[in-house]
Amino acid sequence: MADVSAVASAKADVLVRGGTVVDPRGCYEADVAIDDGRIAEIAPDLAAGRRDEIDARGLLVLPGVIDVHVHFNEPGRTAWEGAASGSAALAAGGGTLFFDMPLNSTPCTVNGDAVDRKRAALEASSITDFGLWGGLVPGSVGEMAEMAARGVVGFKAFMCDSGLPEYPRADEATLENGMREAAALGLPVAVHAESDAIVRRLAQECSGPTAREFLASRPVRAETEAIDLAVRLAGRTGAKLHIVHVSSGAGVAVAAEGRARGADVSIETCPHYLFFTGEDLERLGVVAKCAPPLRPAEDQGQLWSALLDGAVDMVASDHSPSEPSLKIEGDFRRSWGGIAGVQSTLAVLFDRDRHRVSPERIVALVSATPARRFQIERKGTVAVGNDGDLVLVDPMAAHTLDAGRLHQRHKMSPYIGSEFRGTVRRTIRRGETIFLDGRIVAAATRGRYVRPHH
Repeated sequence: MADVSAVASAKADVLVRGGTVVDPRGCYEADVAIDDGRIAEIAPDLAAGRRDEIDARGLLVLPGVIDVHVHFNEPGRTAWEGAASGSAALAAGGGTLFFDMPLNSTPCTVNGDAVDRKRAALEASSITDFGLWGGLVPGSVGEMAEMAARGVVGFKAFMCDSGLPEYPRADEATLENGMREAAALGLPVAVHAESDAIVRRLAQECSGPTAREFLASRPVRAETEAIDLAVRLAGRTGAKLHIVHVSSGAGVAVAAEGRARGADVSIETCPHYLFFTGEDLERLGVVAKCAPPLRPAEDQGQLWSALLDGAVDMVASDHSPSEPSLKIEGDFRRSWGGIAGVQSTLAVLFDRDRHRVSPERIVALVSATPARRFQIERKGTVAVGNDGDLVLVDPMAAHTLDAGRLHQRHKMSPYIGSEFRGTVRRTIRRGETIFLDGRIVAAATRGRYVRPHH
C-alpha cells in the first residue's frame, strides 16, 4: 500500500465533467468526483458544488500512466536527468507514477541504505508518485530481504554487460539464487534479456562505429536465447519473471511459450520498438541507440501483432537519458545507449495512422496491468476508492513534437519532428492537476513513495 508518512494529503475536491471514462472492459460517459485525493463517485450528471469543476467533454478520461521502467538517475547523475525534470516529462505524457531502475544513480540501489537514499531524494523532487526497483547483481542476494522490507517493487538483473562497472551482470548462478529469494519474498525479478556470450563475441566481430555494425552485434537471437534461459530459471524457482523491453515478436513468442508451460512471466515492450525500425537508425543517428536495438520492419510487425493479440502485457518507456556529450555523432560503438522518450508513450499508442489500438487496450497496457502485476493498491483504473490519478486526452487532436514541448532535462529525443494524433490536455495526480495544456502546474504536494501490497 502507499506509504504516506512523509507527505500529508492535500484536500482537492474535483469534479471531472462529461468525459468518456476508459476502462479495460469498455468506455462510458460519466462524471468523476475526487475528494481528499481519491475517487468518490462515478456517474452521469453528478451534482455540482466541488471546489474545482473540469470540463472534459470530448475528451477521454484515462487512469494515469504507470511507467514501470525509467532511469531518472537520482541521486548522483542528475546532470543526466533527475526526478524533477523526469517526473515533469512523465506528467506531460499523462503519467502519475513511475518505477525507477536501480542503476545509473550513485550509489546503485543494491541494498537497503541505497534504497533509503534514493527514496529521500525522489520525495524531495518528484511531482509524480514513484516506486523503486532493487538491484540483483553478484553479491546482492543477501541484501534482497532488506530491500523488500524498504518497499521495492522487485529486483532488476542484467544478463549481459549493463554498461556500468558498478552494476555487473548477473551470472546464471546469481540469477537463479536471486529468483529463488525473490520468490520467497513474493516479488518479481526483471531481466534485461540479451545473451552475454553472443553479444560479447559479435561485438568483437562487428567492432566498427556504424549503425549497421551495431545492429549486427545484437541480433534477435541474443534476445531469444536469454529469454529462454530466464524463463526456464523462473519455472525452476517459482519466481515471478518480468522481461523488460522485449524488442521483437520472436522474443515475445519465446516468453509466451514459457508462460504456456506454467512459468509466471510478464512481457514489457517499449514505444520506440513500436514506432521506429532498424532502418530508421541510420537516419536518426546515435540519439536512437538502445539495447536491445531497434529491429527490422518485419520484426516490428510481429511485435505489433503480439501486442494487439494480447501477448504483450505492458508498454513502458525505458527512458534512459544522458548528457548530450555522451551521444557521439557517427560513433555507435562509443556512444551511450539509451532513448529518452518518457513523454511519448501515450502518443505512440494513440498514433492510429500506424496501428489501431483501442483506448481500452491502451489502459490495460500502461495502467491496469502494471498496477495489478506489481501489486500496487488504488492505482491503475478509474474506480471508486482508487487514487484520483487521471489523464484527459483529446484522441483526435494532432501535434508535432518539437524540442520546446519536451520537459526532460536535455531536449534530445528521436521522436522530435514526429507528428502524433492524440494529445494529453491535463494530468491529475491524487486530485491535483500537475500538467495542463503544455505547462507543468504542480504546486500543492509532492509525489509519494508507493510500495507493493502483499
